[in-house]
Amino acid sequence: MRRYYEFAIAITLIGAVSLFLLASLDSVRSDMEEALVQSEAASMRLELAEAVVHRVASSGSLPQSNNPVDWVASKPASYRGAFDTAPDECSIWFFDRQAGELIYRFHDGSRARFRLGRGGGDGRLVISGVSLQRLDQGRE
Repeated sequence: MRRYYEFAIAITLIGAVSLFLLASLDSVRSDMEEALVQSEAASMRLELAEAVVHRVASSGSLPQSNNPVDWVASKPASYRGAFDTAPDECSIWFFDRQAGELIYRFHDGSRARFRLGRGGGDGRLVISGVSLQRLDQGRE
């Protein structure tokens, strides 16, 4: 009988530790996903700057599109395209035509929103008034 109690206590402890580890892993996943979004945005900022410098140096015109992905050579790997309504998938990039925003939807459904800025910036990389501005400071 005593062995059953010891077994029940061991299973309870293992279950509690497992729940704690799962919660920690979810937190780490969220942090990694935010870091990925920031990395992709930084990469797009550099490519936007390169595109603007190239166009200005060659006396070319800048793209008319408000979708920053149309300006860069390499799209984010999980970019799905431009939509009038948000797709149902999570952990993807998409351009919301109605709002004129580049959006990343996290695995938990929250969003990071970006807009192509013309004529100003948010203190980050701005060349000829063109920048990629994050509209929110955290997740929505």
